[in-house]
Amino acid sequence: MTKASGGSFMAQRVIAEGTIVTLVAVWWVSARHMPEFVLPGPTSVLAAMTRFITDGDIAYHALVSLSRVVASVTIAMTLALALAATVRAAPILDGIIERRILTFLNSFPSVGWAILGVVWFKISTPTVLFIQTAIVLPFCMINAIAGFRQIDPDLDELGASLTRNPLRRFFKVTLPLVAPFLIAGLRVAYGICWKIALVSELFGASSGIGYLLMRAQTVSDAAMVFACCIVIVVIYGVTDHFFLKPLARRFSVNQGQFT
Repeated sequence: MTKASGGSFMAQRVIAEGTIVTLVAVWWVSARHMPEFVLPGPTSVLAAMTRFITDGDIAYHALVSLSRVVASVTIAMTLALALAATVRAAPILDGIIERRILTFLNSFPSVGWAILGVVWFKISTPTVLFIQTAIVLPFCMINAIAGFRQIDPDLDELGASLTRNPLRRFFKVTLPLVAPFLIAGLRVAYGICWKIALVSELFGASSGIGYLLMRAQTVSDAAMVFACCIVIVVIYGVTDHFFLKPLARRFSVNQGQFT
């Protein structure tokens, strides 16, 4: 790293951290002149956030939400991969899958899925999984279909010459080539799924962070409301930094080596 690039990196860090400190200071000053149930101070919110570690019941709700998000994204990506592979194997179905199914999923209102989920599955975990999967599925499909279309025909032909086993060819050649697109879709879907996690749990669950948010709202516990939202940001940031970003770099490098 050169001195110029190192200085630029430090300047970015100073600006970023300084902005956060400034916003927290403004928040602290503003909260001093407002009721606790309207705008709690940073210390009150931090105390509420620590309960996600010290209180087993609250920690359980956070883990439930995380497991639902992971399960929903996994289901959505699996379905998207299957549909995209179907389009590649049978191009005649492109008009049905991309121009009809994808258009429908992309435009269907999120609240509509939430209401239908409650009507069909009542208040349960399957309701939350259905809502979240239905909403993030089109984002996964867009990336999966684009990935299959970007496969170099020469590499595909090379894979066919190496083995006649379609499953082996898929996992050894096709999937690594499509992986960068799938990981990009996975990161988008994971972030969006956390955005709708609270709504889906408010509608159709008696557990999870969304349930905690509803419980906090009924007793005007604004500090817990803030804490729930910030905890989601922290969980997303940690998993994205330590898992999704390294995964994206790994598959990008692997694809570069393959090609």
